[in-house]
Amino acid sequence: MTDRKFFWTVPTDHPAFPGHFPGHAILPGVVILDHVLRCAGELQGGIDACWQVNTAKFFSPVGPGEALTFSLQPRPSGRIAFAVRAGTRDVALGNLAAYA
Repeated sequence: MTDRKFFWTVPTDHPAFPGHFPGHAILPGVVILDHVLRCAGELQGGIDACWQVNTAKFFSPVGPGEALTFSLQPRPSGRIAFAVRAGTRDVALGNLAAYA
């Protein structure tokens, strides 16, 4: 199965930045995962399925204005593998499973 790519530029005024962290804004991992889940919904044709994050590993922080690429790959098992990159930098990897 082939990867499906989604793109998102993190808004410089994202509401998570003021408190995370003052003077050195870093996008919280939960915001990245939320966007992964939105991409999974689009991948499934807009179906509002419930997904469970089975694994997630974060490698590099994301700041305001960064352009992210979300690569999602459906697996035969029904899971979805994901990778998030900022340019050539790995940001996060993991997989999702349908919530039972």
